[in-house]
Amino acid sequence: MAAARQSDDSLIELFLDMQAAERGAGENTLGAYRNDLTDLAAHLRAAGTSVATAGTDDLRGFLKSLDERGFATSSLARRLSATRQLYRFLYAEGKRSDDPAAVLEGPKRGKTLPKVLSINDVDRLLAQARANAENAEQPMAARLRAARLLCLLEVVYATGLRVSELVALPASAARPQQQMLIVRGKGNKERLVPLNGAAKRAMAEYLALRAEPGKDGKKTAPSKWLFPSFGEQGHITRQHFARELKALGAACGLTPSQLSPHVLRHAFASHLLHNGADLRVVQTLLGHADISTTQIYTHVLEERLKTLVRDLHPLSDGE
Repeated sequence: MAAARQSDDSLIELFLDMQAAERGAGENTLGAYRNDLTDLAAHLRAAGTSVATAGTDDLRGFLKSLDERGFATSSLARRLSATRQLYRFLYAEGKRSDDPAAVLEGPKRGKTLPKVLSINDVDRLLAQARANAENAEQPMAARLRAARLLCLLEVVYATGLRVSELVALPASAARPQQQMLIVRGKGNKERLVPLNGAAKRAMAEYLALRAEPGKDGKKTAPSKWLFPSFGEQGHITRQHFARELKALGAACGLTPSQLSPHVLRHAFASHLLHNGADLRVVQTLLGHADISTTQIYTHVLEERLKTLVRDLHPLSDGE
């Protein structure tokens, strides 16, 4: 059994190495693959087989077990995708003489529309964040946290960055007169995104507050990160930002469960499209490799087209 586990682990690691080296998969993507495929390997071992010897029926048994464990359709589809990619790789590398996952069928998935905040909702969030940041009566540590949160919000809403890209911004992103951010996204690809005045102002205010000496006369130690922390990563975590965002939402009457950093990214894209931006431009700004990914926002375009026809067509009855 130990030998089978070692064999499974080594095959999975080979696949992950390929994803990192050839496809530029980031840590989050590799972590998701590792989690999904470790679960597959554990199921196969319990069924008396292994990654190297499993047949199509064994893999169907794995998918059935996921359904019985109450996995959501999207989670089940993701594990099926990881399984297919693993076996396609093993077949291509000569580690298997067949591909038992090739004929597997996945669950039917409806196209889920992204949760989107209205412009008024975003305005309320930003107004509350600014009020918190400008409250000079609170202790310096609380003021600094509030200024950091305002900066995070202004930057993500101005740029549509992924939360992993946002929290890992270098300190150089806030250089004076900075007009654009160079962002290193998925697959280690770089893209340029513009900064608006509100984001640049929030950055400047946050950094000025960080530079102020504390009660002991000492200044905050410099960091290579724009949003430093004391954790192992060196910068604020995605989870920490998400918790602060939910607390802010609750304070201004928004439902915390509907709020996340990713929802702000969706708001950036949807509001741009609603105001006339081209879908290809939004694709570039979001860092989507394929236009099909950006097309989840076509419902916004459809609504805008209906409004244009209603308001501008000479024979429209206004309904």
